[in-house]
Amino acid sequence: MKTAAYYENRKKIILMTVLVLAVAAAYMVVNVNFSNEKLFAYSMRIRWPKLAAMVITAFAIGGASMVFQSIINNTIVTPCLLGMNSLYSLIHTAVVFFVGSGSILAMNANLSFGVDLILMGVTATLVYSYFFRKTKHNILYVLLIGTVLTSFFSSIQSALVRVMDPNEYDTLLTSLVASFSNMNAEILIFSVLVMAAVLFFLRKELTLLDVLTLGKDQAVNLGVDYDRCVRRLLLGVTLFIAVATALVGPISFLGLIIANLARQLLKTFRHGQLIAASALFGMLVLVGGQLLVEHVFSYSVPVSVFITLGGGVYFLYLLLRNRRI
Repeated sequence: MKTAAYYENRKKIILMTVLVLAVAAAYMVVNVNFSNEKLFAYSMRIRWPKLAAMVITAFAIGGASMVFQSIINNTIVTPCLLGMNSLYSLIHTAVVFFVGSGSILAMNANLSFGVDLILMGVTATLVYSYFFRKTKHNILYVLLIGTVLTSFFSSIQSALVRVMDPNEYDTLLTSLVASFSNMNAEILIFSVLVMAAVLFFLRKELTLLDVLTLGKDQAVNLGVDYDRCVRRLLLGVTLFIAVATALVGPISFLGLIIANLARQLLKTFRHGQLIAASALFGMLVLVGGQLLVEHVFSYSVPVSVFITLGGGVYFLYLLLRNRRI
């Protein structure tokens, strides 16, 4: 049944959508030379892939973070705990270490994206499906395994960095920071297709999210195959994070920020609205942040630095607030 709160939240989502469109329009037209047709076309050709990448990344991380927090039943966790960011860093470090920064694997954006996505997707499918069954569908054990894998991947990456040529390391650093440069239509289209396939695969489980948050016993009593739903959703979350990370690089804390902002704004249990709000918050953060990075800070500081700094402060705030409660 649709209540007054439902329609009030829908108004908030519409207002957020308008705000996102305004920020996106500002990003596309600020400092654009409209009088010169060639410069205008060049500006649009450079900016629209970046904007599309930010929208896709925000949707992937926003939706995955909201679903992840719901199945974990904890609002101060982030999908980064599943280890995809660390695996991404390890993959790029290994490529530069073993075949060099001038190799086709490091220089070709399409090939690099494909390698990242395949390795992270296969790892997520094998590791988390296997351990979820082995731990008798205990989601907390799986979360612990993800934390251990994060440390494991980071340790290997650190060992490779220590013996790497300094010049190669300087080149590597640029790929380990989230960037919206060098986007092309092929990568963006493939990312959308992968995400659409995951959504189609999980279409039934996503409709059951509201029931799953009631707890395992209540969900089972209502006829839901709880373990199967959680296993498939966890795999979908990992694949979404893999797509976002392979597309632009690791962005720590973004999911934590936007998922909790969505919960605080809407104060509802309806995941359709929560996921939409989380994705819209992500678009505001990324597009607005990139606008500041390009036109205020002149590319001197990447947007991921601001997100990590703000996310750390926000995480401490959430911890202190929950402790008081």
